[in-house]
Amino acid sequence: MIEESKQTEQTENIDPNVAEENNNSAHLETELNAEATATDAPLDQEAFSAADAAEWEEMEAEIAALEQEVAGLKVQLDERTSQYMRIAADFDNFRKRSQKEKEELDQQVKCSTLGALLPVVDNFERAQAQIKPQTDAEKNIHKSYQSIYKQMVTALKSLGVSPMRPKGQEFNPNLHEAAIQEPTNEYPEGTVIEELIPGYFLGERVLRHAVVKVAAQGEHMIPSEESQPAESPES
Repeated sequence: MIEESKQTEQTENIDPNVAEENNNSAHLETELNAEATATDAPLDQEAFSAADAAEWEEMEAEIAALEQEVAGLKVQLDERTSQYMRIAADFDNFRKRSQKEKEELDQQVKCSTLGALLPVVDNFERAQAQIKPQTDAEKNIHKSYQSIYKQMVTALKSLGVSPMRPKGQEFNPNLHEAAIQEPTNEYPEGTVIEELIPGYFLGERVLRHAVVKVAAQGEHMIPSEESQPAESPES
């Protein structure tokens, strides 16, 4: 009992810092013993290698599957891109064709409408050439309808209508209609010598063909016997 009380007194008299160092030392020794025990335990290298190989093979299979999937998606993308380009090209061709057909239809309607007005212009021009007003009343009437004629001509010009004026040009069946062929030596054969019905353009398009008179090969004069000089009696 006396010894135990002494030990108790000694324990109570120990410095707290010394006690803490002792505890830390005991803790470190325990951890070192545990590491030594773990190091001394043999590792199953064969099991580890087999598991690693299996995992690697699985990863390779997944990569191959992903590469195959990417290749398939690339093929689909190429097909969709090609299909889109074909659709875009077809649409562009359709748009151009529709625009061209619309312009052609507008031009046909315009030509039909303006072509119906040309005979009115012809009548004005015939009246201008044939009628010679004498009295003041006739001159006023003549002046009135000539004013209307000028307005119509101005309107036609604003729409792109222009006269052909083929006189002196070579006959062109795409522009002219030959109504008469007249033998003459004044013009080369095939030359338009007179415009009987005026022709007109609408822009670069023929609105109405010109009806014309065309020069044919002229008749060459053959000297008669009377016109030939008489031979001299001495010859």
